[in-house]
Amino acid sequence: MEDFSFSGTCCAFAVASGADGATNMVVIRLARGGAKKRPFYNVVVTDSRSRRDGRFIERVGFYNPVAAAHEEGLRIAHDRVDYWRQHGAKLSDTVTMLVARAAQAAKAPAATATPATAAAPAAA
Repeated sequence: MEDFSFSGTCCAFAVASGADGATNMVVIRLARGGAKKRPFYNVVVTDSRSRRDGRFIERVGFYNPVAAAHEEGLRIAHDRVDYWRQHGAKLSDTVTMLVARAAQAAKAPAATATPATAAAPAAA
């Protein structure tokens, strides 16, 4: 069994992950913010017993479902999500979907990007 402890200035948490994965005190989930009818969500690492919008350990991203076309709607720090997953944190169903979407969006521009000189015809 692998144990991980985190102690900050305000609180202390422990993640114990066994082979069966039954003991998980830390989850990565959404915390709602924003105004009425204008939701905004922070992707947070938190103790599973804390309230939805309560105390959290670390903010690892955000999701804005009503973002305009020119605004960024999703940002996730994949390195921090991977770090917490390696230490036994579980992702909620919605966060799992958002992490996959962010990873796909990060790969898409790299795969479809072409140099501007190749796209434009050569002027002679």
